[in-house]
Order: sequence, then C-alpha cells, then structure tokens
Amino acid sequence: MAIVRFVQYMLMGGLVSFYFFPIGFTFLPSSLNTKVILAGLGIIALGFDCIQRRAVRVPRALLGAIGLVVLFSLVCFIAVDVNETNDYSYASYYSSFAVWLLAAYGVYACLRMQHGRVDIPLLTFYLAGVCFGQCVAALLIDNIPSVQIAVDSYVSQGQEFFEEVDRLYGIGAALDTAGVRFSIVLIMIAGVLSRDPQTRRTPWTIALLLVAFFTIALVGNMIARTTMAGVGFATLYFVAASGLFRIIVKYESIKLGIWFGGLLLLAIFIATYLYQTDEAFHDHLRFAFEGFFNWVEKGEWRTDSTDKLNREMWVWPTDAKTWLIGSGLFDNWVYSTDIGYCRFILYCGILGFSVFALFFVYNAVLFAKLYPRYWGIFALLLLLSFVIWLKVATDIFVIYALLYAMGTNRNLTPATTV
Repeated sequence: MAIVRFVQYMLMGGLVSFYFFPIGFTFLPSSLNTKVILAGLGIIALGFDCIQRRAVRVPRALLGAIGLVVLFSLVCFIAVDVNETNDYSYASYYSSFAVWLLAAYGVYACLRMQHGRVDIPLLTFYLAGVCFGQCVAALLIDNIPSVQIAVDSYVSQGQEFFEEVDRLYGIGAALDTAGVRFSIVLIMIAGVLSRDPQTRRTPWTIALLLVAFFTIALVGNMIARTTMAGVGFATLYFVAASGLFRIIVKYESIKLGIWFGGLLLLAIFIATYLYQTDEAFHDHLRFAFEGFFNWVEKGEWRTDSTDKLNREMWVWPTDAKTWLIGSGLFDNWVYSTDIGYCRFILYCGILGFSVFALFFVYNAVLFAKLYPRYWGIFALLLLLSFVIWLKVATDIFVIYALLYAMGTNRNLTPATTV
C-alpha cells in the first residue's frame, strides 16, 4: 500500500513538473508541449465540474484579472498597429493567460482527486519536491553522459544553446526562467515553514523542506543566478518571521532556527568539499556565486552579467511616442537588451507596462487577502515581480494561475453564474 501511494505521489509530482517547467518532446510537434497537454486536461476537468454544478461559475476576482489581461493585450495590439509591425509577442498575452489557467486547473483537479483538498502547504510541498528534483536532474545530466543522452533524445528544450554557453539544465528548467521559478518556491518554503503550525510541528516536514531549500539555493544558482533573488527574499522572510528576536521566544521558533542553522552548516560543508574535490562542481559554484568570489578575492562585488547589463542594456525610448505607446517591437531584439523594464516599455510604452504591472499588484493583493496567514509570501512575490524585470522580461503568473484554480472551489469571491 505504501508503494502504491509513493507511486501516486511521484505521478502527481511529474504532473506538477510538466506544468511548472513545461517541456516538448522530440516525437511530438513543437507546438505541443506539456503545458498545452495539461490545458486540454484542464478543459475536461473544468467541463466535468461545471456539469456537476449544473452551472459555469466564474469568480468575480478572476474577472478582474481577465479584464486587466485583455486591456494589456489591447494596448500591445494598438502599439503593433500604430507602429505597423507584426510582433504580437504580448498582444496575444490573453492566449498565454488562458492556457496557463487551464493547465493549472488540470493540475489542481488531479491533486484534488489524490488528496481531497489542495492548500498552500500542499502546493509548496509538491513545488519544493519538483524543484529539488530538477536540481538533482541537472547534476545528473551534467555528470553522467548516458543520462544526458537519454534526456536529449526525448526532451526538446533548446539544450543545444545551453551546452553552447556551458550552463546546467534540468528537464525544462534552465536559464532565468528556471531561476525565477526557483525563487517563487524558495519564498513559498519560507512562508510555509514560518506560518503553518502543522508543518512546524512535524520534524520530518521541516527537514525535508529545508533540504529542498538549501539544494535549490545552491544548485538553482548554478542553473540561473536569478535564483539569488529568491534566496535573499526567503532569508529575509525567515529572519522577520522567526520570532527569535522577541522577548518570549516560542519553542517552535527555536526548533526551526536549530534545523535551519544545522542544515545550513551541512550545506556549506558539502559545498566546500565538492568545491575542492570536483572540478565541474568547482566551476559551477564559482559561476553561481561569482559576485561573492570576486568580493572575497578582489574586494569588489561584481559579475560579468551585471557588468554587461549596466554597460550595454539600459536602452530607453528616444521620442515621446515610443515612451507613451512603444515601438511594437519585442521579439526581434533590435534593441539588444534583456532588461524587462526596457523591453516592455520599448514594446508597448508606459501605458502598456503600467497595466501589466497593475496586473501583478492586483494578483498579490487579492491572494494576500484570501490567505491572510501567508500575506508575507504575496508581498515578496510582488517585490520579486518588479525585481526580476531588472534582468529579464518574464513574469510569475505561473504561480498565480495555480492559486486561481484552487480558489475556484474555495469561494474566491462571490461568483458570477453563467
């Protein structure tokens, strides 16, 4: 019975991974990835739920998000039309939004079937396990040629480029996109460990989540240094919520602090040992914490990527029209910049970017109200949304889509019935 349950949990973890880190397969059309497949599953699950309820229920809070997405897409479409370009990268954001929502609902329906109910701690356990697995997979792919050959034979994820730039990659987890999602999960781990009494009451859940935390913090930075944002925010959360600085310190806070400190020392010991004995790990660790090594060895905190960003990539509009509505150019890299703020404003102007930013403010405020115990998670996710745009043009709706799916059966707000 225990083996059957373990297999079920592994299958659920695989579904969550296919959602959180979508992949394509070499034997399927390039347009058919796991996110699209899960969206199809979501349509079936949503249809079944609507039949059971005998109504189509749309939470009013979700209608607000839909309105902002449609408005953003419309502004982007106007930018493309006014500038006579054919770059619809974000003019079709409503389509991406819908696919993420449906895929999230497919995952949620499977988790609900397995566990009966889905909440933030359960979601965090699965996401932590998935990210831990991606870190392990990245190390195996990098160190065992047969594993790399097997993955590359069946998984289509642009691995040729990853090898060209000598970067670690997992199964769908690579570059800044992976770093952003690792950051999301690190913040969620910190929030659940700090605020969920049931999790803090059980030593093995504390240990498992902290092992996942330090693995993601270490190997995740080797995959993408964007992970450091999550490490910083999560550590801030731990310190602020620890209760160790109060006059009366709770036993649970002391226990969590001991576990955190002990596993941190263990992680440092293992990393130091591998740094001195394994050449590949040595190089990856120096890449992951390049700023730290430069600070210790040269007395200055700098990295090659941040130097390039500061030297070459702050590109802004040069006329009022582009500042207002953008140039309608995003994907063709005519401006040669990775910085999210620059790319969004150059594409759809201040008007479009303001709506896009408001969309993430709306999501964070909404779920902070819905889950007041975890308001700190959503405050830091909002901060993360704005910080990552300093480096890359991506977003974190992947986590909000799951929360909207959870909220549809949790009375997110009074619903509109169609």
